[in-house]
Amino acid sequence: MIKLELLLGVVWFAIWVFAIIDVLSAPEPAIRRLPKLGWLLVVAIFGVIGALAWFVLGRPEGQGQRGLSSYERSTPAFPEYDRPGRAAATDPDKDEEFLRQVRARAEEQRKAYEAQKKQQQADEPPAEA
Repeated sequence: MIKLELLLGVVWFAIWVFAIIDVLSAPEPAIRRLPKLGWLLVVAIFGVIGALAWFVLGRPEGQGQRGLSSYERSTPAFPEYDRPGRAAATDPDKDEEFLRQVRARAEEQRKAYEAQKKQQQADEPPAEA
């Protein structure tokens, strides 16, 4: 019986701590019903009951989606690279410059390959029939 009470106490404490952290990290304009300080006092004074009240009445709605970091694009230019968490340049000019350099290097490599291929074809003796 003591183990069950201990487990229940740990769970209540975890919920209470999570609620306090959630209140502190929530954006002020999105919090419902009370100001942030009010919710912090409710959760701190009333414990788990306050935490449950925060989750039901005060927590901002639609907080399930994480926001994009400063290195992520909302909509990629190429859909094949559309995956969450993909890093992108923060400065569009530098991004375009990088892509221009990549394309130029790829073109140089393609021309060098074609020149090497022509050289090999010229060096090979014609096949006798």
